[in-house]
Parts: sequence; C-alpha cells; structure tokens
Amino acid sequence: MARSGGANGGRQRIAADDYSLPQHVYVREVGPRDGLQNEDLVLETDAKIRLIDALSRTGLREIEAASFVHPRSVPQMADADAVFAGIRRRPGVLYSAIAPNVVGTRRALAAGADAVQLFLSASESHNHSNVNMSIAASLEQAADMARLVHDAGKTFDAVLSVVFGCPFEGDVPVERVLEIVERLLAMGAREITFGDTTGMAHPRLVREVLLAFRACFPHTPLRFHPHSARGAGLANVLAALEVGVDRLDASVGGIGGCPFAPGAPGNICTEDLVHMLHEMGIETGIDLPRMIEAARLTETLLGHQLPGQTMKAGICGHIPDGRPRKQAAEASHAAAL
Repeated sequence: MARSGGANGGRQRIAADDYSLPQHVYVREVGPRDGLQNEDLVLETDAKIRLIDALSRTGLREIEAASFVHPRSVPQMADADAVFAGIRRRPGVLYSAIAPNVVGTRRALAAGADAVQLFLSASESHNHSNVNMSIAASLEQAADMARLVHDAGKTFDAVLSVVFGCPFEGDVPVERVLEIVERLLAMGAREITFGDTTGMAHPRLVREVLLAFRACFPHTPLRFHPHSARGAGLANVLAALEVGVDRLDASVGGIGGCPFAPGAPGNICTEDLVHMLHEMGIETGIDLPRMIEAARLTETLLGHQLPGQTMKAGICGHIPDGRPRKQAAEASHAAAL
C-alpha cells in the first residue's frame, strides 16, 4: 500500500490513489457571498475588499465575491458593484457572482464578474421562498441569463439548491433534479452545483444522487456544495470524493449559517476542508497557512468567534501559531535555559 509522510514527518498518510480518490480538488471560496450574507453585521465595503484580497493570495482559483440581488432581500450584498470595483484581481483567480434573474445578471456583467451563477431550487416551495418564482419561471429567466452571459464572453454556471432535501417538501425526487439539469445544460451551463442547502444530506444519499447525475451526464463538471448543519459536512465530502467529484464549495472560517437551523453551522470551513484534503494526499493548490490567516482576518472583521477548527488546533505537526512543533519545543527549551 502506497503511503506518504504526514505533515509532522512521522505519522504516515494513506495516499489518495489507494482509494481511487481525485488527485487534485478544485475548491471554490464562497465566504464573501454565501458566508457574509448570513451575518448580522453588515461589513463596510473596504472590509469586504480586504477579505477578498486576502483570499486571493491563498492560491484559490475561484472566489464567489458577491451576489447581485435586491438590497432589501440581502442588505449585506447592497454594495456588490463597489466590491467588484475595489478588489485587486490576481491572474489565475476567477471572481464569480450569483444572480437570480436577468436584472442581477446585467449588474454582475457590468461590474466585471468573470462568471455568473444562476441559483434556483429543486423544489417548488423552496424556489418560491428563495426567489419568489416557480421553477418554470426561473428556467425561463435562465435562458435569457445564459444568452447575456455568453454574449459577453463570460461563463454561465448553475447552482441547484435543496437537492438532498427540502425543509418544506422533504425528499426531493432525483428525477426532478436531473430534468432541471438537462434544461440548464441545453442553455449552455458550463458547470452544475448541487447544494445541500439545509444540511439534510448524509453520505449514502450523497453517493446515490451524485452517481445518478454521473450516469446521465458523464462529461459534465459537477460541484458539491455541502453544509454542516447536522455535523455531516466533511463526511459528505468524503462520499463525494469517493464517486469522483473533484469540485467543492467551502467558506472561510466556516461563516454562513443555515436559515432553517438557527445557530447551527452551515457552510463547511475552507481551511478545515483544505487541511483534511492535504492530509489525505490530495492537492488543492491552496497555501494552508495563508488560508488560516484569512480565516483569522474574517474573525477579526466580524468580531466574533467562527466555527473553523484548524485555525484553533493548528495544522497537524504544528502548534496553532503556525510553527512546527519541533521548532516551538526547541524555542521553549532555549527560553527555559
């Protein structure tokens, strides 16, 4: 069995290929949008720009920077245009935006979004609650959105919410999900994201749904957006990896709660996810110490403790301040002499 040395130089890690897991995972950072929009404190525009710029230095390849929705619906996103205007774009980083309709799409394109993501729900009740439209109406908007995005030479993606369970309707038939996906792909969607919006998924369900998708659309890029409202976030990530999914969403510091589980964590934490993947021998291209720095900055900007664990416990083989344990022990010994 192939093994590689752990971060502490002693403990052994099982190599990713022992389980036919992906060798590289593409992590999209959703904290500046999906995370911040659930925070009570509305950050100043400069603070959001500072956060996104810090994230841009971590090696992330995509940052979901804002959503272009009505300010009354999501006050945190009222300055989305100004945020896009102020960030320092780094080569190789895609800055994407969420839009629910044609109006939002036009704003996102005018602001300079590299990619625009339509979001709609896999259940009628949740779609009405979220965007005040039927699924059919959302799909009509999607066709117009796709034309606008493609005409601008940008990327059109789609995010499907409540794929693994709806708080209003319960189980969501996978056949309905796949029918919606087929419509979206016909419009030219590059990538589909399946969201566990309320944390109702479990590993077996994740495997079943993702395998059903892959059976129907074997060549379409699929992204998994897990939540941890019931503590299964990273377990569900492992289930997704085991069926070949190599695109994941996560949020810096774990910001962003589930609106149907008040007080419970929602998005999985980016630095926790990256730490787990690296320990498994899976590459991400992300500089973990810099990611932890960004998480601590987020905690400072928001003024409260965040659910992320790696910034508290430290990287395996390191103490929480980032120094290797051996180096810290030697410094402590020298100070005691």
